[in-house]
Formats: sequence, C-alpha cells, structure tokens
Amino acid sequence: MLALRSALFNTLFYANLILQMVVLTPVYFLLPRKKAWIVPKTWARTNHWLMRVVAGTDFTVEGLENLPADGIYILAPKHQSFWDVYALLPALPDPFFILKKELMRIPLFGWYVAKQRMVPVDRSARGRAMAAVLERAKAEMATGRQLIIYPEGTRRPPGAPPEYKFGVARLYRDLGVPVVPVAMHPGLFWPRKSLMRHPGHFTVRILPPIQPGLKPDLFLETLIRETEAASDALLVKTVSDNPHLPLPETARARLAVLAERKADVS
Repeated sequence: MLALRSALFNTLFYANLILQMVVLTPVYFLLPRKKAWIVPKTWARTNHWLMRVVAGTDFTVEGLENLPADGIYILAPKHQSFWDVYALLPALPDPFFILKKELMRIPLFGWYVAKQRMVPVDRSARGRAMAAVLERAKAEMATGRQLIIYPEGTRRPPGAPPEYKFGVARLYRDLGVPVVPVAMHPGLFWPRKSLMRHPGHFTVRILPPIQPGLKPDLFLETLIRETEAASDALLVKTVSDNPHLPLPETARARLAVLAERKADVS
C-alpha cells in the first residue's frame, strides 16, 4: 500500500507541476512580479493538499509570530528534501533565493525565477561572484524581501551531524538583517534519493530571529546551537508521534546519543 500511495503521489505531483505550468504560465507572466507569486504559491498549496490526501502526510507550522514584521530577514531552514524547497513559500510575502547561474538557463524554469529577480551566482568567479551576490541581495532586501538560504548548503539526512557553511555568516554580517532559523524533519517522510512518501505528521518550528550585530563566528555558533537544539527536540517528538517510520541510520544514531544524554542527566 505504501508503494502504491507513493507512486500515485509522485505521479500526481509532477502532473500538477506540468499542468500548472501549462495552464498558469500566461497568468504568471502577465501579472506584475509580486502579484505573480500567486502561481508558485498555489502550486505549493496544492502539493500540500496532495501530500495530505494521497500520501497521508501533514504538518504544522509553529512560530510564525517570530518572523520580523517588516519582512526583511534571512530565513535559514534545515534542508532535508525537495519538500522544503517550496513548502514555506505561502507563508512568506516576497521571498528570493540565491541560486546557481546555470539554473537560469533552463527553459521556462529559468524564466520563472528571472521574473522573480532571484539572485544568480557564478561559482567560477569566486570572490567577484560573492561581491556581486551581496550587491544584488542588498538591493532586493531594500524593497522588503526575504532571502531563503540553507545554511548547510545541500540536503542532509535527518539526524546527520551539522555541516553549516560560513557563507551564511558572511551574509548575516554584510546584509545586517536578522536571521530566522527553522527546524523540521520532512526528510523522515520525503527521504532524499527515495521514491517513498511516508504518512504521518511533523512540525515545522520557526525560531526567534538572531538579531544583527554579532561577530560572524559567534553568530554561526549561535545559529548552529539554536537550530540543532530545536532539531533534536523535534526529532524525538516526530519519531515518538510516528513510530511506524523507517529511520535512516543517521536518525537512529542521533536518537541513541540523545537517549544516552537523558539517562546521564537522570
């Protein structure tokens, strides 16, 4: 049954993507840039509906009140699956990503992200590339936008040891805006490199923002400490609430460490 539901969800997920691109592309490109967000946000919401109804997976978002009211901040979520690429879009007024320049050349997709003024980075240019990215990011944030960046840079399995990149600390220092950490474990339900979609419920926890002004090293230490503490708590809660889940080795190992710590304290 799990394989059948997963296959049905995957089929409908990509059919939904293609259908909305075909039907709503004219609407997207005719609307003003900010109003055009209704198209990808509608796509995200229909994906959530499909995941709930077909795959049996639902989620709760906690801490929306922690998002700065002026809308100018860096959102720094854990990154475990394709789900978290689009999942929080409906909750954000006008987000943007920093992405590889090569992605801008993909037909249709590249046009979509170009309209939303995403910030491309030419990795071959190294230092010059970062300066250009910072200039563009400052310009976008000055208009009241939110930068989404994954501090670990790539998808990591649930419970894996943290591998945060220093790039988020440099952006924090140079942009001078709050950074909002986000802890969650969608990778337990939508595992990377797998076609299985596991039923259940998980929590997305938006943490209080780290205000600007810290030295980069101290900021990075704070980001890791606060995100990983929340991530550990959610891992324990999620596994307890969903005992049927097949856990990756990284999650099993982390749960063992947390159980040992709890026993030592007791």
